[in-house]
Amino acid sequence: MTTYDIRDPRFSALIIGHAKLEKLWTGCRWAEGPVYVPAAKSLLWSDIPNDRLMRFDETDGSVSVFETPCGYHNGHTRDALGRVIACEHGGRRISRLEHDGTWVGLVDRLEGKRFNSPNDAVVKSDGTIWFSDPTYGIDSAYEGHAAPSEIGASHVYRFDPAAGAVAAVVTDMVKPNGLAFSADERLLYVADTGATHVPDWPAVIRVYEVAASGRTVGEGRVFATSPAGLFDGFRIDRSGNIWTSTGDAVAIYAPDGTLIGRIPVPEIVSNVTFGGPKRNRLYITAQTSLYAIFVNAHGIN
Repeated sequence: MTTYDIRDPRFSALIIGHAKLEKLWTGCRWAEGPVYVPAAKSLLWSDIPNDRLMRFDETDGSVSVFETPCGYHNGHTRDALGRVIACEHGGRRISRLEHDGTWVGLVDRLEGKRFNSPNDAVVKSDGTIWFSDPTYGIDSAYEGHAAPSEIGASHVYRFDPAAGAVAAVVTDMVKPNGLAFSADERLLYVADTGATHVPDWPAVIRVYEVAASGRTVGEGRVFATSPAGLFDGFRIDRSGNIWTSTGDAVAIYAPDGTLIGRIPVPEIVSNVTFGGPKRNRLYITAQTSLYAIFVNAHGIN
């Protein structure tokens, strides 16, 4: 397997020619939701079916179980104070890891109805938490607890912890999944994995302009269509390039939507995040394993 698949000269500037893809650990049933925790020099990620949160210590390369059971965590992010924000399939909620080590539930309902199973989240600079809510954690007992959808649809929500208010902001997707803001927060990118439930549904990332108020988004448009499998989780570097999971690789898109390169991975890729002291190590969760590669790009945070 080659390390890089260069589709556009712009990708050459984002890679280190002699850097190789490293398998750091294997043993998950479905690895997901990586988040880098700078203060701990560690990466946390989910092994959803095993209901455990894993930890990679980058000081010595060791891997350990950070917490189990954990409520079938999926995606994670950090807030401005460095606290980990979690999407829980089991609790059907968004929770936060406080500095004293306790988990606190933040929001689990919309107008009295329980969420499906929050999947991925991002924290905006104003402190609001935007998260996707497909049904994967309630579709069966494998990644959560089987249950009917109380809301009856899958949306992206904006939660304001200060006001305790939650509202749907993206309602035109079948199964919204990974999401991220552009560096200036003027654009919101969201992946739709609706093909898992609707045959031949397009595997796309859509992009939405954020309103001047920062509370809503405009009509979305297709940003990219997956070349293999589904887009799932993704992150954006400081130059606006999108590094996203696909069925057989990490695909990299320029801000104009051009696929400029791929990093082939020998398992189905679920998610990525930037880590390390310089945020130039791309961590990759893929099916049963955790991978990493150093790149010539830096994550937004």
